[in-house]
Amino acid sequence: MSSILTNTSAMNALSTLRDVNRGLNATQDRVSTGLKVSSGKDNAAYFSISETMKGDSGMFKAINEGMTSTKNSVATARLGAETVSDIAQQMVERIAFAQGEGVNREDVQLELDALAENMLSAINQSTFNGRDLVKTASQGTVEVVNGIQRGAAGITATKFSFDTVDLEAIQGAMAGLSVTAPATTLDAELETAELQLAAAIGAATKMGIVENALDSQMQFVESLTDTLDSGVSSMVDADMEEEAARLQAYQVQQQLATQSLSIANQAPQNILSLFR
Repeated sequence: MSSILTNTSAMNALSTLRDVNRGLNATQDRVSTGLKVSSGKDNAAYFSISETMKGDSGMFKAINEGMTSTKNSVATARLGAETVSDIAQQMVERIAFAQGEGVNREDVQLELDALAENMLSAINQSTFNGRDLVKTASQGTVEVVNGIQRGAAGITATKFSFDTVDLEAIQGAMAGLSVTAPATTLDAELETAELQLAAAIGAATKMGIVENALDSQMQFVESLTDTLDSGVSSMVDADMEEEAARLQAYQVQQQLATQSLSIANQAPQNILSLFR
């Protein structure tokens, strides 16, 4: 039965065209944004997970920047400790030299005093952005946030701690050495110098271990951040090859649906031939 009031074919064609247009619009959005999940209406579960992971990734990046500053401070302290160690080694050698016969100990003492001044200068310069890890007044434990973890109680920060070193105490002991005293005291001065040398070597080693630990943690955080970003990408990024193929298909379907609607709209005109 044909009707001039209700064109069922046109209604079906129009419904098909609407579906095609909706699909085409959605595909165009994915192509233009590069995202298949851009809001909660696209995929609520993926959107929630991806937003949480993006937040974690951002926090890890910020934490890594903070560790970079601490690492630079530790590296500066290590360099200062190594310099103190080198100068202490020179002082030990000069004290050993002073034990020889015919040595002008006053000249050796001048050398020791100059080396002690150099040591103090190195200590005073062993700071990064005003952060001091080598002087007596700065002694203590340093805590560094190196990550986050999520649990039943919520999100908490993980921390890495290390102790500072006291290069000033080493310098003070070395500055007090004297080779102008009677020869019987030179053995004691040499023993003191060697003890302080060992302490300087220990300080440099300690700072080197801390620096290496921070460097390893930073590398891990960088890899973890890359993994999080990759996980987010796999959930929300659009497959551009697939979307390009889908876009072409929708464009063809749109043309066919439009043509079909046009044909359906012409059907009532055929009824006129019955009245001729």
